[in-house]
Amino acid sequence: MSHAEDQESKTDLRKQSRRTLLAQNMSAARKALGQPLASRAKVWLETLTREFGFSLKVGDLQIVNSNCYVTHTGLLRLARRRKCRGIHVEAVDSLCDSAGSRFVLKATVFPSKSSSGFVGYGDADPSNVSPLVHGAEMRVAETRAVNRALRKAYGIGICSIEEIGSVTDPPHSSQEPTPQQPVNGNGHGGAKVRDRLCQIIRQHELDANLVKSYAVDFCGTKSLREASRDQVEGFVTHLADWAEKDRNALLCQLNSYLSSKEGAA
Repeated sequence: MSHAEDQESKTDLRKQSRRTLLAQNMSAARKALGQPLASRAKVWLETLTREFGFSLKVGDLQIVNSNCYVTHTGLLRLARRRKCRGIHVEAVDSLCDSAGSRFVLKATVFPSKSSSGFVGYGDADPSNVSPLVHGAEMRVAETRAVNRALRKAYGIGICSIEEIGSVTDPPHSSQEPTPQQPVNGNGHGGAKVRDRLCQIIRQHELDANLVKSYAVDFCGTKSLREASRDQVEGFVTHLADWAEKDRNALLCQLNSYLSSKEGAA
């Protein structure tokens, strides 16, 4: 067998292995949720499986509130598979307050020998970690910093579960909850879809530009103008529900669009 034929055979085996893994991941996701994945989560799971070989079964990924998150374990396993050259972590002393259990750490990942490094920062304090890990804020900050640096190094736009804090924490908002309003705007006193979206953005203190980027991605169109009314209404309902249930996770999702926003600037 020639070298070219050998490489082609290895490629075919890798593709077959990823197809098998994808089927396993989809089955595990349905079993965990008790229902099929939403279209967006399904796309993410397919991408994470095919491009990075992540597995739900071994803990590389977690599904929370029908959303996919990569884990610290999955990122470290990926780094090992890709033969990462090293990870350097240091505390940012000027931003740390040990008395208040607030820590900010900086991680630098070197995916190859010639790489100048990919930097990620992680912060943790009693307000943004689960009560179960109070007293371990420094270690949480380290994990978050390493995760962010690894995600940058390998081009993973989806947030890690460790970066969002406690998934059971209620949304942090000093404002009183605003009563739900119809999104179709046809009834007496009903709000238009756009007004409802603006209301959600104000109520939960979201970045309007990042919300717009997320809306376009959610609707699967090139621009928000191309989305149908039903698609936009679906997004607004989804956004309101996620903001109420888990604002931290939503903020993490929105922040994943920062790179594309900055690149377009």
